[in-house]
Amino acid sequence: MTQREEIIERRAKLAMEAIRASVGTPEAEDGVDGFISHHLEQLEPEWWMEHLGTSKPTPSQVLGLLTLRYPHPDDDPDVLDFTLPDDVTQYVVAVKFDEQGRVEAIDMES
Repeated sequence: MTQREEIIERRAKLAMEAIRASVGTPEAEDGVDGFISHHLEQLEPEWWMEHLGTSKPTPSQVLGLLTLRYPHPDDDPDVLDFTLPDDVTQYVVAVKFDEQGRVEAIDMES
């Protein structure tokens, strides 16, 4: 594994921890919580059933489906984008890191 791949792997783990910790906080209203509620409203129950075995998933289950979409191998690892599988959405949960590698912001973006 290259040094860059190690950085991305470490940051992806930190990002997911920060995403989970932010659920239900005021800061998450337009970020993680917005992402979850939007997709719970917009995606068909059959999609959830296929991926989670339930038509009404919990926020934790939705977060469990997030996959790393960005950065690409040659891109800057200071922003990591997570999204749902199967190209079902244009939205991502974007996690930005500061110069020291700490989570700086979590936003929902398209």
